[in-house]
Amino acid sequence: MSIKKEAVDVVLVGFGWTGAIMGQELTEAGLNVLALERGEMRDTPTDGKYPNVADELAYSVRGKLFQDLSKETVTIRHSVSEQAVPYRQHGSFLLGTGVGGAGLHWNGLHWRALPEELKIRSHYEERYGKDFIPEGMTIQDFGVSYEELEPYFTQFEYVCGVSGLAGNVNGEKLEGGNRFEASRSKPYPLPPLKDVYSAQLFAKAASELGYKPFPIPASNASEAYTNPYGVRLGPCNFCGYCEHYTCYLYSKASPQTTILPVLLRKPNFELRTQSQVIRVNLDSTGKKATGVTYIDPQGREVEQPASIVILSAFQMHNVRLLLLSKIGQPYNPMTNEGVVGKNYAYQMLNSVSLMMPKGTTLNPFIGTGAGGQAIDDFNGDNFDHGPLGFVGGANINHHRSGGRPIKQATVPAGTPSWGSEWKGAVQDSYQRAMSISSSGSVMSYRDSYLDLDPNYTDSNGQPLLRMTFNWHDNEIKMAQFTTNKAGEIAKAMNPESYKVNAKKLGAQYDTRPYQTTHNTGGAIMGSDPKTSVVNRYLQSWDVPNVFVMGACVFPQNFGYNPTGLVGALTYWSAHAIREQYLKNPGPLVQA
Repeated sequence: MSIKKEAVDVVLVGFGWTGAIMGQELTEAGLNVLALERGEMRDTPTDGKYPNVADELAYSVRGKLFQDLSKETVTIRHSVSEQAVPYRQHGSFLLGTGVGGAGLHWNGLHWRALPEELKIRSHYEERYGKDFIPEGMTIQDFGVSYEELEPYFTQFEYVCGVSGLAGNVNGEKLEGGNRFEASRSKPYPLPPLKDVYSAQLFAKAASELGYKPFPIPASNASEAYTNPYGVRLGPCNFCGYCEHYTCYLYSKASPQTTILPVLLRKPNFELRTQSQVIRVNLDSTGKKATGVTYIDPQGREVEQPASIVILSAFQMHNVRLLLLSKIGQPYNPMTNEGVVGKNYAYQMLNSVSLMMPKGTTLNPFIGTGAGGQAIDDFNGDNFDHGPLGFVGGANINHHRSGGRPIKQATVPAGTPSWGSEWKGAVQDSYQRAMSISSSGSVMSYRDSYLDLDPNYTDSNGQPLLRMTFNWHDNEIKMAQFTTNKAGEIAKAMNPESYKVNAKKLGAQYDTRPYQTTHNTGGAIMGSDPKTSVVNRYLQSWDVPNVFVMGACVFPQNFGYNPTGLVGALTYWSAHAIREQYLKNPGPLVQA
């Protein structure tokens, strides 16, 4: 028999970026809000204590901030004809756990979506014709425009204290910024981070080729900054311990450094950690959520009644909980019916590795999570796709996150992994090895989806989430084109040697090497309940008092890191809840 708690107005399932934003916004509206986080409490004074936090073995190698995959994981296969196997070691993506989630261990690249990418199908059909989109590609419009989201992009940037240089403010093009960005209502709250030497070399070479490089927008504070909530961030000191780590200088934006110091003090907010939600409870009609059931730290089932349920966990966890709770029709790739689990997508990362001439001193240990230089000439639809025959593009950039001795000790291909020859290669390469990244989009396809695995369960006996995903020719063609463009920049840098590392046609998705934790889709947004899980306000079509946050709502993925759009959509949804739903609870969009 489960324990039943006193009802609250709102229950948040998961407490990373989207949970923190929703908690702050809805407590401001006067609601009693409870956040349930399956992991432990994490905060800067304890988890970011220096020098303890500068432990590459504990954090980057052993994954101290990551999910315990022996208790819960996902299973993965390339196609429906295969049996999926469990993801037992963190490789391709890094699942966070605990307060802050992946928002605690991210690097901080903070982008806005390009306008055409929010209406990608209609844009490509209008410019290139319906036949340009290949059969089996299931891309669709988000259902919301850049112009509608612009105030919320701005709001999130000012909460995070983003360092950057605007390229378009209120329609006025500004020198030095991204010439392809859409109009913004305000410049970035902070000036860009200073460029490390390798970023200077990249920018110089790109400029010589006729490009207009610009500083990467970074949620790493270039100066001391106080955000609109009154929370103060300190200036980044380029320590080189950003991704995988808690920022001990309070310089990297995270829920802990931007929102929680205010939210956790509110009397109408409560956080319960080590509380694993196992289902959203529905009434007898199946059309209204009555709350959630979770397992508390003592292993007891607890029923938590709530008027509004907000799924604010990581992308995969939100999709799994919808499936476990039987909210929405599960997607069936054979019939192309159903929506929950549909349109899983990822990101296509390729690179160019360079070895600069002997005597070069890059000092790679001087690094930030997101500072660097980029070009957008081959991102989105900033170039003519007509003769190229693929959809999508990539942001080409160089950013130096550090020069740590274990995971960031670069050596030439073919070097032994141990011994005197390896040591000599590290010594020779350390100061002169660098790379250029091609961060590319991944479209959605009929055969790429998420469902519940029929064979494997977690430590609570519930089915694991199953991922069916592989690379498609469209993405590989895009990657080859954009990475070769990056190779031209590398050549212009006059290195001793360089190598273009682009996937070849027929390449299979490999879960072993790290690529990116930019997993998207499965609970996609849209304007039609037949093709989407949530409406334009991230409200469930089937259960109107359930809202779903995060990158799981993306119908496909673009070349940028997703966090900027995730935050903007969360503020957009919170505004709709406050200004519309609370006044008249029910569907915000009629099906």
